Amino acid sequence: MNVKSVEKENGNAKIIVEVEKDVFEDGLNKAYLKARKNIQIPGFRKGKAPRKVIEGMYGASIFYEDAVNEIFPDLYAKTVEEQQLRVVGMPSVTDMDVHEDGSLELTVETALYPEVTLGQYKGLEVPKAEAVVSDAEVEAELDRLAERNARITTVERPAAEGDTVILDFEGFEGGKPFAGGKAENYTLKLGSHQFIPGFEEALVGVSAGEEKEVHVTFPENYTPELAGKDAVFQCKIHEVKETSLPEKDDEFAKDVSEFDTLQELKDDIRARFLKNRQESIDQEFDNTAVTMAAKNMTCEIPACMVDEQVDKHLEQFAYQLQASGMKMEDYTKMMGGDLNGLRENMRPMAETTVRSNILLSQVIEEEKLDASDEEIAEEYKKLAEQYQMDEEKVKAALPAESIQSDIRARKAVRLIADSAVPVAPKAAAEKAEAEEAKTEE
Repeated sequence: MNVKSVEKENGNAKIIVEVEKDVFEDGLNKAYLKARKNIQIPGFRKGKAPRKVIEGMYGASIFYEDAVNEIFPDLYAKTVEEQQLRVVGMPSVTDMDVHEDGSLELTVETALYPEVTLGQYKGLEVPKAEAVVSDAEVEAELDRLAERNARITTVERPAAEGDTVILDFEGFEGGKPFAGGKAENYTLKLGSHQFIPGFEEALVGVSAGEEKEVHVTFPENYTPELAGKDAVFQCKIHEVKETSLPEKDDEFAKDVSEFDTLQELKDDIRARFLKNRQESIDQEFDNTAVTMAAKNMTCEIPACMVDEQVDKHLEQFAYQLQASGMKMEDYTKMMGGDLNGLRENMRPMAETTVRSNILLSQVIEEEKLDASDEEIAEEYKKLAEQYQMDEEKVKAALPAESIQSDIRARKAVRLIADSAVPVAPKAAAEKAEAEEAKTEE
């Protein structure tokens, strides 16, 4: 292999590589051996025709493309290493020339990791909210605890809002039943807004044993088959149940917690909420600091890097949907869009992620951040405890280089965030508006 030239322009590299005859010949033979089983030549059993016969019938170039595919991965890896290129995305062979002596010349184009010039990343003024928990939030949590410990009893009276009804129902649109519109012995709490507007309200005042027609109109943003259409539900009420909430006092606190008084329970709720809120605010502060530092960086990001990140976000989202029992196709259909539209919606987030990752890599290099053997060992120990796995299995699943990279990235985040100056969100917004107005002038 001989690299004849490397031209770099606008974040891309054009590489011309000369491949020796024997290397190309080896690729041709591998391509022939893989393809021959599917080739039928008159006078030969299927898969038994010699390579020269096939080439004579279809032309010498019949195996060229497959041969290049055979030799290219190793060839490209050696070229990148030899030329010390930082490449991203997938390379493409844009030209192929087979010489009379049997050697091969390839023209390869690939995107390069972007050139980066750091801007300010230390001492940034970053908005940070104050962690506050209101009395109303504490009371709302007490209400949720009371709901979970409520007593539900069957009553012989018409259903009221807040009651739970057990019912059968079947929906009809245009006089015909529709898919998913039927259930038996369904438990529905009136006022929970589980059903489309108008359905639950129509059941207020109905008693056990009664039947009722409920007329509703599906929302415009509903599934395309039913959006905006009128429907009738035939309902039969089997049972009406009343929810009795416990009184929120010291006895209630003893029943639902390890505390003896209601005030102790309230104090614990406030402390837990405050801790969670502070952690969320701190995380948001770190993320905002990194994002602001990334905006100060000068860097032309190759489209392929953003495309790859979109794929990662999309894959992660698909896993989340799958965990909730939904397929990507069903989700896009429900939202009235398609996969391409979803990809475009994810692009801004992907661009932010890529830009932040590039920034952190550059800060790591600039600040010479590293991970010691002790830090890597400690990280393996933490992961083993977190996932309740044998430490050796964690090491087998996660190479040390990956752990080292994560530790370095966290150090870069800490360096940026710890040097940042917290400012009130309102003051930060006013300053940003003033700077934007000055730029426009």
